[in-house]
Amino acid sequence: MQQPVLVTGGAGFIGSHLVERLLAEGERVVVIDDFSTGSRVNLSRVESHPQLRVVESTVSGCPDLYSLVGGCSQVFHLAAAVGVELVVRSPIRTIETNLRETEAVLSAASPAGVPVLLASTSEVYGKSTKATFSEEDDLLIGPPTLGRWSYACSKLMDEFLSLAYMRERGLPVSIVRFFNTVGPRQTGRYGMVLPRFVAAARAGTPLRVYGDGLQTRCFSHVADAVESLIRLRNCPAARGEVVNVGHDQPITILDLAKEVIRLVGSTSTIEFVPYQQAYDAGFEDMRNRRPAVEKLERLVGFRPRRSLHEIITGMIAE
Repeated sequence: MQQPVLVTGGAGFIGSHLVERLLAEGERVVVIDDFSTGSRVNLSRVESHPQLRVVESTVSGCPDLYSLVGGCSQVFHLAAAVGVELVVRSPIRTIETNLRETEAVLSAASPAGVPVLLASTSEVYGKSTKATFSEEDDLLIGPPTLGRWSYACSKLMDEFLSLAYMRERGLPVSIVRFFNTVGPRQTGRYGMVLPRFVAAARAGTPLRVYGDGLQTRCFSHVADAVESLIRLRNCPAARGEVVNVGHDQPITILDLAKEVIRLVGSTSTIEFVPYQQAYDAGFEDMRNRRPAVEKLERLVGFRPRRSLHEIITGMIAE
């Protein structure tokens, strides 16, 4: 019988799209998710699929973790604390979740050598002022007195630990650093900017832009992110590599707000909110966040290409 694929965090935003794609390709899929940030609603389209098994649990608290992982052909480890607001409000949960769950996955995958694809984040680039972030860049993280950087540090430790398992125990590991990924099912619950803007524009309420709005981000569609994951999974040359996954066309947050208002046809205004009002005193943000995606294209012949216009109009149409 075909071995299943395990997706931790499979009820989350990216995870649920990945699960759908794997099932559509005829894979058997096991999901481990405690539904703390993910939702069963995200899996509603496939919840009765005969090839899907959902285990409601944290990864580290799953009593059958070793047998589940050992019987799988691949692990996509997407379970993590997500969103700036959650990170700032719950730093203990952020650190413990990211470190403990990743350690559990790697420990369970190691005995049978089950390949692991770890989802990391562009946050690890920290306070870098480079125009474009490359996977080989040095990383500049802010001080521990600012809880905002706990997420970056915990995900960076996930990367170090994963690569240590590969070097010391021969575990096949690949790492993806997601940049801003958006699309259907993403909510503004934990501070995600684009769904927050779309919801406000629909309601005719002000779009809250933090700081001066001149910080830039690059947005890629979740379907492009999933395509990248599928291709990297099947790429032996990606083992032991860190790979950026994201679109490389930047836009300021202020211009993003204006574009959402225009495309919705909304009467909403834009409200500028100081960081210290939105978050804690001393909050630091990354001024620019643009990925180099040449490595992804070189490894798998693909790079995210869906335009921001297509992404926004798709979210409006939901």
